[in-house]
Amino acid sequence: MDVTSSSGGGDPRQIEETKPLLGSDVSGPEGTKVMGAVPCRRALLLCNGMRYKLLQEGDIQVCVIRHPRTFLSKILTSKFLRRWEPHHLTLADNSLASATPSGYMENSVSYSAIEDVQPLSWENAPKYCLQLTIPGGTVLLQAANSYLRDQWFHSLQWKKKIYKYKKVLSNPSRWEVVLKEIRTLVDMALTSPLQDDSINQAPLEIVSKLLSENTNLTTQEHESIIVAIAPLLENNHPPPDLCEFFCKHCRERPRSMVVIEVFTPVVQRILKHNMDFGKCPRLRLFTQEYILALNELNAGMEVVKKFIQSMHGPTGHCPHPRVLPNLVAVCLAAIYSCYEEFINSRDNSPSLKEIRNGCQQPCDRKPTLPLRLLHPSPDLVSQEATLSEPRLKSVVVASSEVHVEVERTSTAKPALTASTGNDSEPNLIDCLMVSPACGTMSIELGPQAGRTLGCHVEILKLLSDYDDWRPSLASLLQPIPFPKEALAHEKFTKELKYVIQRFAEDPRQEVHSCLLSVRAGKDGWFQLYSPGGVACDDDGELFASMVHILMGSCYKTKKFLLSLAENKLGPCMLLALRGNQTMAEILCLMLEYNIIDNNDTQLQIISTLESTDVGKRMYEQLCDRQRELKELQRKGGPTRLTLPSKSTFGDAGLRLLSEHLTMLQVLNLCETPVTDAGLLALSSMKSLCSLNMNSTKLSADTYEDLKAKLPNLKEVDVRYTEAW
Repeated sequence: MDVTSSSGGGDPRQIEETKPLLGSDVSGPEGTKVMGAVPCRRALLLCNGMRYKLLQEGDIQVCVIRHPRTFLSKILTSKFLRRWEPHHLTLADNSLASATPSGYMENSVSYSAIEDVQPLSWENAPKYCLQLTIPGGTVLLQAANSYLRDQWFHSLQWKKKIYKYKKVLSNPSRWEVVLKEIRTLVDMALTSPLQDDSINQAPLEIVSKLLSENTNLTTQEHESIIVAIAPLLENNHPPPDLCEFFCKHCRERPRSMVVIEVFTPVVQRILKHNMDFGKCPRLRLFTQEYILALNELNAGMEVVKKFIQSMHGPTGHCPHPRVLPNLVAVCLAAIYSCYEEFINSRDNSPSLKEIRNGCQQPCDRKPTLPLRLLHPSPDLVSQEATLSEPRLKSVVVASSEVHVEVERTSTAKPALTASTGNDSEPNLIDCLMVSPACGTMSIELGPQAGRTLGCHVEILKLLSDYDDWRPSLASLLQPIPFPKEALAHEKFTKELKYVIQRFAEDPRQEVHSCLLSVRAGKDGWFQLYSPGGVACDDDGELFASMVHILMGSCYKTKKFLLSLAENKLGPCMLLALRGNQTMAEILCLMLEYNIIDNNDTQLQIISTLESTDVGKRMYEQLCDRQRELKELQRKGGPTRLTLPSKSTFGDAGLRLLSEHLTMLQVLNLCETPVTDAGLLALSSMKSLCSLNMNSTKLSADTYEDLKAKLPNLKEVDVRYTEAW
């Protein structure tokens, strides 16, 4: 019977569906052919441009007619034999059921019992009806309009076919037939007019279950199945079991062309659209194995680098915001896996606390001078929080080198060698000395773990080279999200040093501020890569770079200097002795801001500065500034002072001005947070001729009082105040 129907106003077309479900004819009783198991001619309803949402449930009119097949046409045309019932039907995974099982739908209709689904469109047929052929009868479904009828038609067809494919592919016999059925299943999903996530996910889940239950496939069968389902993966994430299958293929055949041609767009889509690897960890594992497979190719990291470039894009800004955090998540998980053996077996790998508390072998060679470890470094941002554990690893400096530098300084200033017994203030030797060469915990990774570590650390390096990614990367790495065993591994910290160096070189505060610890009481990259820190393997060059960039933008300069003086004074002086200009500048600022209270320590700093040309020059400039300041104070201070707009100079500071700058003639306090309490102190500045109090919290009474007490005041600006 040829059936046609209109749908949504479009011209209907008939196409022949001749693709078998099993690839062979299956005969039924008395030589009849079973519907759905043989090639058949059936009119499919396809509409130009029409798309439908997959129905899971809905309201529809139902009529069930029981009849022998020979009287079908007569019964269908007999209107008086038909009675319609309203039902809310649910399209479950294996049957069509009613929410109120009664009447025609007292029992659900299994998809396996539905022989055919057809729209009715002949003359005198009920409008907007579907015919479901079942053994011994017919189920008629009547929708409200043609669009709903077509939506029910395609949804029922989809549910029926998916159910059959699940049954067929659950018991495979010949894999060449199975592969053919998989291709047919994929084609069905790609050509379906239904729009729903499950349209592509359902075939993937069927194939995923098939592969998980049949692990004895050959490599060729692996690749054939992957190629067959590839079109479905262009717009869908693979399910967990399929990810595991892909991981296995990447590990066993990393050089297969399937990895490049099929997996690349899949991984690209995962990195661009995945929102949380925590909910789908196998997607992250698949991405990790794919990257390792790329690294196994002849070009190795060059291929990985090109892949990262393709993910970033050719422009200066990556258009996909999820790419960077997803790549970082993959790298962090991969690096963690490299040390998992040590993490799970603490007996073989001392904890970080044990390492810090002395799990180090003492040096057999005695140093020329008594050396000791530096004081533990508290958090850079807070002086109040101190760490209870010393540094993991100290800077290795040849004791002969230190001895020469200390000897030279001691010769220049013999009076500076204070007693070493006083621990309240470190003497010159204590400040300059770092620990001699000491053995630390040895971590040896296996070949595969070593390759995994090297590959993913290189990816972090590549990510740090992109200017637009660097702020987010610095923020993601600021909490130091690596296991302590990794931080105790010299190879890892040495390789990661490049990334930290990139952060230290970036002039943007949002980047280099991430070198500091994320909260009080916790180490940051600044501490780990500073002399005496776990990761410091140089003579302090990176430390000097970090100090230089942080001093250039730190808005709490004095607090920063206080932290350096408390915890890193020795390294600062040692680097200054070697001619480092940044450290010489730091020492001068410590003297200028009166950071150091102890006179002996001040003399040690002065001696250090005078030991090099650059330090001596800076110290002389500091002395010149100090002499000029004292001369200015002797003369009564400056005569003109303008504070910057929105300045934090408040009432307390204004009182200090009135005490020390009594000869001031012009003062601009515009838009500063001063109040009457501070402004009243200006009454002692009798030389004031011009006073700007625009946009301050000046009251009318205070203004009148100031005018009475400042006889020389000629120009006053009180706009946008209460006195205006």
